[in-house]
Amino acid sequence: MAPTTPRLVVPIDLTKKPWEQKVPLHNRFHPDIPSIADVTEGEVFRVEMVDCRAGAVGDNDTALDLNETDLFAIHYLSGPIRVLDKEGMPAKAGDLLAVEICNLGPLPGSEWGYTASHDREHGGSFLTDHFPDATKAIWYFEGIYAYSPQIPGVRFAGIPHPGVIGTAPSIELLNIWNERERELEENGHKSMSLSKVLHQRPFACLPTRESCFLGKIEEGTPEWEKIAKEGARTIPGRENGGNCDIKNLSTGSKIYLPVFVDGANLSTGDMHFSQGDGEVSFCGAIEMNGFLDLKCEIIRGGMQEYLTPMGPTPLHVSPIFEIGPVEPRFSEWLVFEGVSVDESGKQHYLDASLAYKRAVLNAIDYISKFGYSKEQAYIILSACPCEGRISGIVDCPNACATLAIPTAIFDQDIRPKPGKIPVGPRAVRKPDVLKCPYQGNLPITKNPSASA
Repeated sequence: MAPTTPRLVVPIDLTKKPWEQKVPLHNRFHPDIPSIADVTEGEVFRVEMVDCRAGAVGDNDTALDLNETDLFAIHYLSGPIRVLDKEGMPAKAGDLLAVEICNLGPLPGSEWGYTASHDREHGGSFLTDHFPDATKAIWYFEGIYAYSPQIPGVRFAGIPHPGVIGTAPSIELLNIWNERERELEENGHKSMSLSKVLHQRPFACLPTRESCFLGKIEEGTPEWEKIAKEGARTIPGRENGGNCDIKNLSTGSKIYLPVFVDGANLSTGDMHFSQGDGEVSFCGAIEMNGFLDLKCEIIRGGMQEYLTPMGPTPLHVSPIFEIGPVEPRFSEWLVFEGVSVDESGKQHYLDASLAYKRAVLNAIDYISKFGYSKEQAYIILSACPCEGRISGIVDCPNACATLAIPTAIFDQDIRPKPGKIPVGPRAVRKPDVLKCPYQGNLPITKNPSASA
């Protein structure tokens, strides 16, 4: 007998706000957020999701909505979903939950998405000191392909994937998260640059009541107050999975997630049509409303069997991800290198983040030679399926990172060749990405050798 249509577990009505949905959404990780449905291992079920800002960023001709959004309201997740075995017993702490992605895509009637960078004082981005403005590009989907009116001459097949997928933490693990992140908040920032501090706030701050949504739990109750005080924000990836933003986690992929509470309490959201490695503009995938068709398997005792803790407790484990067989086939790439020397020429010791920053900056400046603005290039590298690598992490003092761009996404040949650089017929500086100019006074990094 043919398999049945996937059972819809979390429906989404795009005409309603997250808190108005038939099945309530949540934006914290906490063991006491109740599950909204049960699924049985082997069952194929469907989960629908709102985009990461739940409609606050629109399909329009302005970037002003980026500065007007609630900076604390992000990642409205669908779930938690309790997973049972075929005998009706829930997954238990210490198990592994194998989650297979059977199918995924944009929600019907919402075949569009956006890529953006936030204002430097409204969340920033990886290169916020170089690109302080809020910028946005709208992408429209034609089957597996995406194109943007703001970035002419670029079209590519995306690799749709969930940015966030994870299980609920136990209270012990939640306490570990909050303790170490509070220590970073109090002490670690003293050694960090101002741009990095601004980049991490307010999205990744410690638990807060502000814009907290806890599914079925009614706001203002003692239970809500307790969980809001303790619940982990969703920006960073952690031991439970969470916001890992792995672009190849697409059709046919399997995620092996540690189980910390009875039922596992699986949650997912932040759907992307496409993303480059690093999601460098921060709101930098092609953010969309989407769906996942999932199938789960419980591996009893799998945490101890397969995962080795890297920390002081058995809870310090990390998920395993099995990449699926479906992705675009690109045969030609242009690869940009970066080393751990900053824009002032200062040497940094094996700093892989700085090396990747240099690789991205090198790629942006190169692409801008072909008629694109640097903001367009920045958005391209955040949204297209480019490949980032730590190519060398042992050759002191320089870490070496690379960024590989598939050349086929452009309607012109961008490889170096004799003669002057040709500019493609549609790759011109106007139209450009939508912008909301930065009005703050923080210092901006300029390339001292750049001509523009």
